[in-house]
Amino acid sequence: MAKKQLFIVRHGETDFNRLNIVQGSGVDKELNELGRLQAQQFYEHYQQIPFQHIFTSALIRTHQSVESFIKKGIKHSVLPELNEISWGDFEGKLQTPEQKVLYWDTVNLWNKGDLHAKITNGESPIEMQERQKIALSHIINAEEELVLICMHGRAMKSFLCLMLDEPLTKMEQFQHTNLCLYHLEYDGEKFELLKANDTTHLLS
Repeated sequence: MAKKQLFIVRHGETDFNRLNIVQGSGVDKELNELGRLQAQQFYEHYQQIPFQHIFTSALIRTHQSVESFIKKGIKHSVLPELNEISWGDFEGKLQTPEQKVLYWDTVNLWNKGDLHAKITNGESPIEMQERQKIALSHIINAEEELVLICMHGRAMKSFLCLMLDEPLTKMEQFQHTNLCLYHLEYDGEKFELLKANDTTHLLS
């Protein structure tokens, strides 16, 4: 088989990103003005690539981030399994100092191997990655070889661990910013990382 090319981007900025309000899978905010500009810059930089299939989460900020590609008539599939992690009781709220401490305590637990830890009424990394396995199977079994995927920051960290056979304790090695790009190649057995957290398209 020909090698499958996966271009994976995080969605553009929302007002909640700007205000440091937790979004997660339960908050469906649209892109703000900067986010729409980021989406346009990404499109202008990569519009010549003949993407054959676009995969997004079920949340509108991912759809809007690749909307210009979708409008070209490229096949588009919505995979809720690509949704952001659920941050439970934190979602949609400006974090208090106490919540920020709890957030980082939870992330540190993940880094130390407690991958079942989660915010109250939220989702653990183990739970998130289990659903992501469904999405990854769908993507790699699709016949198209050149695909564009738009998803979310924490979910992207987990998804990259899944593809590159890294433990979830290594999530923090995968940095991200709004509308950053990760480019991977799949040969039918393993993934190779070609670009990481690339934002050169936002500098033009």
